[in-house]
Amino acid sequence: MREPVELRRQRILAVVESRGAVKVSVLAAELEVSVVTVRRDVEELTRAGRLRRGHGVARAVGSVEEAAAVPAARASEQQAEGGAVALMVPERHSYLYEAAYGARPVLEAAGFRVALHIAPQAPGAERPLVERALEGGARGLLIAPRWRSAAAEEADYGWLAEVGVPTVLMERRPRPGSALHALDTVCSDHYYGVHLAVDHLVRLGHRRIVLAARDDSPTARSVRAAFARIAADRPEVTDWTTALSSPDAVPGPVPGSEADPPPSRGRNPLDLAGLLREYGATAALLHGDVDALMLVQGLAERGVRVPQDCSVVAYDDVVAALGSIPLTAVAPPKAEVGRAAAELLVHRLSRPVGTAVPVRRIELLPELKVRGSTQRPSDVRSDAPSDVLEGAPPELPSDVPSVSPFPAPIPVQK
Repeated sequence: MREPVELRRQRILAVVESRGAVKVSVLAAELEVSVVTVRRDVEELTRAGRLRRGHGVARAVGSVEEAAAVPAARASEQQAEGGAVALMVPERHSYLYEAAYGARPVLEAAGFRVALHIAPQAPGAERPLVERALEGGARGLLIAPRWRSAAAEEADYGWLAEVGVPTVLMERRPRPGSALHALDTVCSDHYYGVHLAVDHLVRLGHRRIVLAARDDSPTARSVRAAFARIAADRPEVTDWTTALSSPDAVPGPVPGSEADPPPSRGRNPLDLAGLLREYGATAALLHGDVDALMLVQGLAERGVRVPQDCSVVAYDDVVAALGSIPLTAVAPPKAEVGRAAAELLVHRLSRPVGTAVPVRRIELLPELKVRGSTQRPSDVRSDAPSDVLEGAPPELPSDVPSVSPFPAPIPVQK
């Protein structure tokens, strides 16, 4: 039977008052509960003026006067002690590493040591790392969970909402109404990023566009949803479809695990050239960068030239500019996301315990980096009026045959 909360807190008070100061990790071990639970209890007891909380330590309050001065004492204590902030990103995720680099100078300038934690590619990998970070005295948390699927995201809501220290989510937008809805978040506006890509292609005269994207992260799912909505709403886009950019770009088992073979085993990579021909498409939006570069290589092997036969826009812009053909790319503000998240966290940590601070949800707009992988489709005349290139469907004379490298599209139902 679970011990009542008030009884557990009375036990914490008794231990701390008898010893003067006790590490939170020691309290957790002696009470046989999690560090997160004890940290939350200590926070509540501190707000009530019955304890003082230091860097991973619960301290006794020596007098009524001292209890009344707890908020001011805590503020000066934080300033003097500094402490660590846990910064957690997924393994092999260069996109979010840039966010981590953006966060670091803000935290260090505020007097905090940055403790970087890399979560391995395993379901639920973040939780034990967070608990160990808190046991080690981390006073705040910046985190970007992997969340390969919606189910994995939901599974993390409960424990992450009860971490007990100021927490900011980076590039993650929890489901409205969920336990994390009231958590500080900083995200890129991926809808706007997809809008930039589609608008650029439409203005060049492209009318049939393919999206090849991943489906194993919150960003990937946002990109897919945004593309479907934007392409359907743009009257200039006469046909569109979506496909997986890689056979292992889906939620599911961790690639390489013995219990579950990798999804890519025995499956062929995406035939982007075939897909373009099937839809008569002259442009493609590809997420993310590495998949985009590999797909462009595959197009070259199939005799499809970029950008002459097919214009390509990548999404992420981590390595898109390094290809043999530098790719036009949507560039989310990765470092700025980390910087803004760190500023939110510092703002919370600088306030005395119990001070009400409004929850903030910040969205930053991506930008489009135009390079050499996009141009007008070959069936738009070079002397076409500006309204053709600015988005109006091109009107070609009836006696001018199309020189598109692709046959007429096959009608499809979305």
